[in-house]
Amino acid sequence: MLSVSVVVPIYNEFETIPLLHQRLTESLVELGRDYEIVLVDDGSRDGSAEVLQALAACDPRVKVIRFRRNYGQTAAMQAGLQMASGDVIVTMDGDLQNDPADIGMMLAKIDEGYDLVHGWRKRRQDAFWNRRLPSMIANWIISKTTRFPIHDLGCTLKAIRREIAQDLELYGEMHRFIPILAHWRGARCAEVVTHHHPRQFGTTKYGISRTLRVILDLITVKYMLDYSASPMKLFGMLGFGCGMLSLLAGLAVVLMKFVNGVDMTGNPLLLLAAFSMMVCVQFLSLGLLGEVCARIYFGSQGKQHFTVRELINFETAEEPVRLLSKAA
Repeated sequence: MLSVSVVVPIYNEFETIPLLHQRLTESLVELGRDYEIVLVDDGSRDGSAEVLQALAACDPRVKVIRFRRNYGQTAAMQAGLQMASGDVIVTMDGDLQNDPADIGMMLAKIDEGYDLVHGWRKRRQDAFWNRRLPSMIANWIISKTTRFPIHDLGCTLKAIRREIAQDLELYGEMHRFIPILAHWRGARCAEVVTHHHPRQFGTTKYGISRTLRVILDLITVKYMLDYSASPMKLFGMLGFGCGMLSLLAGLAVVLMKFVNGVDMTGNPLLLLAAFSMMVCVQFLSLGLLGEVCARIYFGSQGKQHFTVRELINFETAEEPVRLLSKAA
């Protein structure tokens, strides 16, 4: 039976931590699986660190990662994913709005053959105007942009196979894009309805101000999904479009000069032709630089832009993957 690691970012949640540990322990013991609880202290300043240290001293299955300062939920999530040792990694918030009782249902879905199961807070217990409405709009935009069908990208409660989780690279606010990034790497994903509870202690760390950062990260994710392995496909097409616009504007200026005798000096189309040609050269240069950077990234770090799910009739797994990486 697969072992489980539960990763929980903690930031100023000292009142919630004991209850969180109690409910997590009750739910995990019922599953009858080997488990560990990885609590990541994201630079808390309210006494959470002392509570975490006391828990770790009493329960050897509790592991604590303490940051020197507050780096944000994405960094805390990345640290927890990298340090977890279970076959399946479950992520959840530290405020107990996610229900630990849902973990068993999500693990059962993993046992069906899925690589990632993400929650859907269908009956979300948050304020409508500053939490639920912006989330609904953001989920719709992200789903349409990435072509990944999802109802609730902001739900932290997820279950992920470790080999998928530790292959992710999370920056900025990208912890919310984990299902999309995993799907891009070939993971089989499923969405399930989960319970959601009102916050009992403390105050929320999120607000409508995060919407802009999510949109900026969405642009990054869209680029990574479609063009990270071959940037010229994006910048080359933009450069080609600007080049065509410059050519058409230039031809129009020439025709205006020789057919109607229009003076070329100060002609807006002449300025448009020159500007478009400069932008064309810049886009093509960006594309070439992007191609070089992509090859340096994949080559120097031993990465590849594909993933291998299974190798059949090979003596070892490492040698074929190394050869495939070199060929790519």
